Amino acid sequence: MRGVAMHGMIIRSIQCFLEDTYGRPVWEDIAKGAGLDPEAFEPMMPNRETRTDEVLRAASRRLDKPRDTLLEDLGTYLVAHPAMQVVRRLLRFCGPDFHDFLYSLEELPERARLAVPDLELPVLDLREHDSESYTLTVTHDVPGFGHVMVGMLRAMADDYGALVLLDHIGRDAASEVVSIRLAEPAFSAGRRFDLRLKAG
Repeated sequence: MRGVAMHGMIIRSIQCFLEDTYGRPVWEDIAKGAGLDPEAFEPMMPNRETRTDEVLRAASRRLDKPRDTLLEDLGTYLVAHPAMQVVRRLLRFCGPDFHDFLYSLEELPERARLAVPDLELPVLDLREHDSESYTLTVTHDVPGFGHVMVGMLRAMADDYGALVLLDHIGRDAASEVVSIRLAEPAFSAGRRFDLRLKAG
């Protein structure tokens, strides 16, 4: 069920991203283009893994955007959109600045499972080459998740106020590699982050 849960989570995230960004009618068009019933679709049912690709292909056609760009936009949405504050908070608890955040990435899947026990995130492996240059290897069963990580990292850099250069530099059958260059850790003030959850 792990692969099913992973793909169900991704499809559900794509649905929320498309609805919140482009509107419900656009999601309905995309769902139909992927052979799904937008009213009866249950993302956590045991759908075949190609269902994720079908949704992404339909979205790429409908929006006239490359798949990789859509996945990066999805990663940014998961951090920056007001509806996704839970994800932002989980990531911000990884460290007080972007440098510490990077070094906490490998622990992120375990932290996420504490909050959502059934959540399966990719395995993340960070390698430091010097004080500014890193590579992040993303191992998973969802093709393209490295591009989602590029979008998330870009949004988190903005959140921390860091100037970061990111590049998706390749993939093999199981992994993707993201190049990270931390040009300026304190480039701007960043977004305010309050440790306390607001009531209501």
